[in-house]
Amino acid sequence: MNKSRTLFVGLMLFSMFFGAGNLIFPPFLGANAGTNFPLAIAGFIVTAVGLPLLVLTALSFVKGGARTLAGRVHPIFGLVFTVIVYLSIGPFLGIPRNATLAYEMGFKPFIADSSVALFGFTAVFFLLVFLVSLNQSKMVDLMGKTITPLLLLSMVVLVVTGFMQLKNSSLGPSTLEYQQFPFLKGFLEGYNTMDALAALAFGIVILTTLKQQGVSEGKMMRREMLKAGLLAGSLLAVVYCSLGYIGVEMAGVGAFENGSVLLSSASSLLFGQWGNLLLGVIFVLACFTTCVGLVSACGNYFHSLLPKASYKKITLFFTIISFVFANFGLNTILSVSVPFLVATYSLTIVLIVLSFFHPLFGGSPYVYIGAITLTGIIAVYDGLKAFGIKFGIFDIYMGYLPFAELGLGWIIPSLVGTAIGYGLFVMKRKPLILQKHTLE
Repeated sequence: MNKSRTLFVGLMLFSMFFGAGNLIFPPFLGANAGTNFPLAIAGFIVTAVGLPLLVLTALSFVKGGARTLAGRVHPIFGLVFTVIVYLSIGPFLGIPRNATLAYEMGFKPFIADSSVALFGFTAVFFLLVFLVSLNQSKMVDLMGKTITPLLLLSMVVLVVTGFMQLKNSSLGPSTLEYQQFPFLKGFLEGYNTMDALAALAFGIVILTTLKQQGVSEGKMMRREMLKAGLLAGSLLAVVYCSLGYIGVEMAGVGAFENGSVLLSSASSLLFGQWGNLLLGVIFVLACFTTCVGLVSACGNYFHSLLPKASYKKITLFFTIISFVFANFGLNTILSVSVPFLVATYSLTIVLIVLSFFHPLFGGSPYVYIGAITLTGIIAVYDGLKAFGIKFGIFDIYMGYLPFAELGLGWIIPSLVGTAIGYGLFVMKRKPLILQKHTLE
């Protein structure tokens, strides 16, 4: 594949990752980190960019994508796990949420807010999402050549103007965490973007796109996927640093409730009444490309499960479902889907890490089952907590787990489960080795 096609695939991947949340988190981090911003943003990039790149790298070595990777635990687990991931991050969360955020930031400031306005905006929004998702062979051209450059150009205008006009506040960190552990705080903020789950979903889109570009051989597929991932990751890192820097500069202007309020204030300060228009364009384009990526990912995955149902029909189904949720039940569906995302996130990271050590333990199911079982206990507990369920004294005991206060209580159980699984693998292998030597 020539360099220009690789460039456009990388730009398309960047635009799919870069949704509304990716716009909001970095400037808020910058405003809170103050003079410790360099360390904080470095930690943020390690997890917000590094984890998704690890996921894409792991998927490039696995034929069959996320389901095959999760199926190393058990085929039924692989099916159930990936279905939960795609539904949670797609029509039950990511797609309707991005559509409503596009409305909130890109359309609502200019009209009288009403349910009719939301209905009309999302109807047009999802129609365009469906049309772009429908023709996968042209997605690279539409998103990589047109939409993403327009998104980047809009952001360059905002960022460069901010660099030139905003005064450095020279403020210190505003929170204790950013004062004492800026890198760790940034690391956790990047971890909480959950972009590793998005990478798990987008992997199938990139693989399908590369095949349509004529890439079929295994090594070439891995190489092109890694190139696209590195380009997208590099762009994300640059954009995160730039947006975070705007947050640092805006810290002296006032206190902000969240990143969207901060960006809105910055754009108004820099461009006056045109600032809302510029920011609206950025939000709409960012949300649109993410929705296209998620709809396409869900369409590809469920078409592979249900080959008798066409990609077009499945894509239309998920588009309609997302439209309904965006208008009539977003808060309810968010309360249900977020706990599932919380529960699957740690499992995803453990699966990805194990995949890199797969040859060292011969791909033994014992290792995967051991690690996922103990991680799963903590993951289910975290998911139920996200539902608001209390466990009384059990909550106290779980609090003693190392890193639990950071939301990383699953780390030690996953290591223990891996060790147990590896021990079983070694024990089962020894009789076979002895039998082989006896026969010889």
